[in-house]
Amino acid sequence: MILGYFKNKLWENIVMAKTHLQCRECKKEYEPTFKYVCDECFGPLDVKYNFPTISKDKFKDRESTYWRYFELLPIEDKNNIVSIDAGMTPLVKAEKLGKELGLNNLYIKNDSVNPTFSFKDRPAGVAISKAKEFGLKSVGCASTGNLASATAAHAAKADMPCYIFAPSDIETAKIAQALSYGAEYISVDGTYDDANRIAAQIGDSKGVGVVNINMRSYYVEGSKTLAYEVAEQLDWNVPNHLIVPTGSGAMLNAICKGFEELQTVSLLDNLSSMHIHSAQPHGCAPIVDAFKKNNDKVIPVEQPDTVAKSLAIGDPGDGRYVLKRLKQYNGIAEETNNKEILDAILLLAKTEGIFTEPAGGVSVSVLKKMVEEGKIDKNETTICYVTGNGLKATESIMSVLTKPKVMQADVAKISAVIG
Repeated sequence: MILGYFKNKLWENIVMAKTHLQCRECKKEYEPTFKYVCDECFGPLDVKYNFPTISKDKFKDRESTYWRYFELLPIEDKNNIVSIDAGMTPLVKAEKLGKELGLNNLYIKNDSVNPTFSFKDRPAGVAISKAKEFGLKSVGCASTGNLASATAAHAAKADMPCYIFAPSDIETAKIAQALSYGAEYISVDGTYDDANRIAAQIGDSKGVGVVNINMRSYYVEGSKTLAYEVAEQLDWNVPNHLIVPTGSGAMLNAICKGFEELQTVSLLDNLSSMHIHSAQPHGCAPIVDAFKKNNDKVIPVEQPDTVAKSLAIGDPGDGRYVLKRLKQYNGIAEETNNKEILDAILLLAKTEGIFTEPAGGVSVSVLKKMVEEGKIDKNETTICYVTGNGLKATESIMSVLTKPKVMQADVAKISAVIG
């Protein structure tokens, strides 16, 4: 439904030439207003573009942030952009990890180096820029941790009040980060889905732009820049495999949309050689469960239980669309357990010097399984998405490390243990 608070606002009648909204289900079209579900069938609304003519040379000398793709993003006026210089993160040729796994063309898309240390800077930045364009006075989010920090940081930059709704078991580092940006943090005694429900109701009644709920149509557009950047960093070539850690499913769906839009504007050729795969943690893998049972419907996980807390979304909003994408691009969905996740974190750190949180461990671990099962050829171009920084989840990572022994400040004694 349309948020009641906004029904009579002037921006309902604003027409922006750059975009329009379209229902993902019944295809009904709407003006690009503050609206996120279809009046007819209650399906989600996607942003569609009146694409200009774009050449590869257009992006050559632009800023090294995801805003370099301004023509392909849903902001009408550049003055409304809220940027903390996120995006254009490294695409690392993972030679040592590739050798360990038996892959010659493995790349890590390392979003752990974004300003708030996760990929969430992309969707949060686009959503808050759009909130500014709509004239909203406050923003917020429901979060498993990373989006809290990204939303709070962008809200601070935009000088907008920010409200975070999150389950109470979030890692301490993520809470501290969001609070440091000045956000109002509401810790909910319940699951992420409980926090999401409360955020939706408050967004409706209080007029808060909740980035991943009532701003969702615009929010997801930020994540598609993960496709734009990979394509550009591969000199406008299409990869063969993409391993995507999956919580709500919004990122995977957005990445597919991004590649498809690049094909629409003739920056990429045929996508038939591309396979996209969903990686989830055991203990919260409803998409994997549906995929392996060949079901079209995703059955929610009531009580998620995984070390990968940023993926602990029991009822993934885009779950059934992920299943459609996996069929469309001949991909698979696979899960991995806590031990495998933590082992993969250390493997990535020791081979490539990249320190990821458990969500990145999920994608690396699932990649390892796929190679062992012969599902990826050694010469195929493979992209593994690392979406967050290990500094956000040190408690869980320390659980598999040996705590350093405290030694006396004695050169002789310390020299004796140096090889």
